[in-house]
Amino acid sequence: MMQFLISPAQHSHLEQLNDLMFELHHEHHLRDPKLFKTAQEIEQEKSIARYLDDPECLVFVAHVDETIVGFITGHFCELVSTVSQPVQMGSIDELYIQPDFRHNGIAKQLAMKLEARFEEYGVKEVFVEVWDSNEDAMQFYQQYGFDKHIHWLRKPISK
Repeated sequence: MMQFLISPAQHSHLEQLNDLMFELHHEHHLRDPKLFKTAQEIEQEKSIARYLDDPECLVFVAHVDETIVGFITGHFCELVSTVSQPVQMGSIDELYIQPDFRHNGIAKQLAMKLEARFEEYGVKEVFVEVWDSNEDAMQFYQQYGFDKHIHWLRKPISK
């Protein structure tokens, strides 16, 4: 099995993290260009740096030697709704592993690290949003113990 190390992200990792975030969004756009913006468009609006500066956000990286081959981002807060009981929740926002490093347990180790940190902060439930078209992610999260929670349905108004 491949040797990798999981650690909290540092500002010195920002360049590599931005590159990986770009790859993540580029894969989404290639999968469904009608639905997802281009990675260039998202890059202008969203930076992983905000996660590093926000105390309610977490970023962990997977290294092989000095190269970051994957990352996970998440945040925690109290989920308050007008219809459901409040809950301390954690959210997995992004999880990305470079294609050549997938299927080596890196995603699971990143998710476990994030979940352990969530638990330290009193989080009771972890949520993740996955598009139906992302079958690999759906399979990963289901194998990791996630169950369907809510169904978002949509339909176009005009053809």
